[in-house]
Amino acid sequence: MIEYKLLTGPDNSEFCDRVTEFLNNGWELYGSPIINTEHISQNKINRIVGQAVVRSKSE
Repeated sequence: MIEYKLLTGPDNSEFCDRVTEFLNNGWELYGSPIINTEHISQNKINRIVGQAVVRSKSE
């Protein structure tokens, strides 16, 4: 069985740390990262990123 998770969050160092933690715990990157950009105002942009990870799980 393969476990699948889609990690999402703001584009910041905390998100990168979460992905790194999953990789250090046996998960592997799956596919390309995604980014969604939303222009909130003229001077503010909200970026949400995502990365899928998978790992094999014994049944």
